[in-house]
Amino acid sequence: MKYIVWKTGVAMAGLAVFVASSTASDLPSLPNNNNLKSAAPPRPGWTLVWADEFNQPDGAAPDANKWSHEIGGNGWGNGELEYYTSSTNNARLEGHKLVIEARQEKFGRRNYTSARLQTKGKLSWTYGRVEARIKVPRGQGFWPAFWMLSTNIDIVGWPACGEIDIMENLGREPGTVHGTIHGPGYSGAGGIGGLFALPGSAAFGDDFHVFAVECETNRIDWLVDDRLYFTVTPANLPRGTPWVFNQPKYLLLNLAVGGGWPGNPDGTTVFPQRLVVDFVRVYSRTTP
Repeated sequence: MKYIVWKTGVAMAGLAVFVASSTASDLPSLPNNNNLKSAAPPRPGWTLVWADEFNQPDGAAPDANKWSHEIGGNGWGNGELEYYTSSTNNARLEGHKLVIEARQEKFGRRNYTSARLQTKGKLSWTYGRVEARIKVPRGQGFWPAFWMLSTNIDIVGWPACGEIDIMENLGREPGTVHGTIHGPGYSGAGGIGGLFALPGSAAFGDDFHVFAVECETNRIDWLVDDRLYFTVTPANLPRGTPWVFNQPKYLLLNLAVGGGWPGNPDGTTVFPQRLVVDFVRVYSRTTP
């Protein structure tokens, strides 16, 4: 039986807000050419332990040694409208980047298709830094997400397993991203999170940005382009609820269409739209 993950809004209680002071990412866009991307540059204080630079040929499916597809159109507990497929129409490599594309087309009794990828059974870790350089889509009804679940989900279920949302964006909020945790007693609309807002009319769909979390024992930090904007510890949890994030976690990337939080596409929504990922990297802290 496929589990359903509820991914609703960020709670108002404990909500932290960070507004950036500049309008563009400090990281340049990489050229779209036929040369392989170089390895990740050194990050002081961290050791690279896993990465996907998406260097496969154009049109290839995501690396099956690193990612698997979740497939289905059951709404995923959120009222989503898409059917997630394993087709390269919905997830493929282009210009050494991963493209997850939401399309308006009928499939499996749904009117939209997209993709949802995970590293479950292939990659998991407990502490460290995970980051991805991402350009989000635009438009009402789109809901891109880069997030994590604990590997014990099939034993304890959700939300007891814990969920860490590294980055979520709502198409109706082009200049804002959300970071959130969900656990027993603080899940769904009661999740604990913060948001990062670009100034003025800047939008996350204008350029790539690096979204990251740094996980330590009893502490999680959220960063955009290396700017810390939110921290959570057990002290932030509702009284009597457990901290469930000191255990192995795996990664997910998906682009949802519609649902209770983002709302559904309307007359202004343009298809297709793409979630484009330049790289995903995982680091451990360097031992002194």
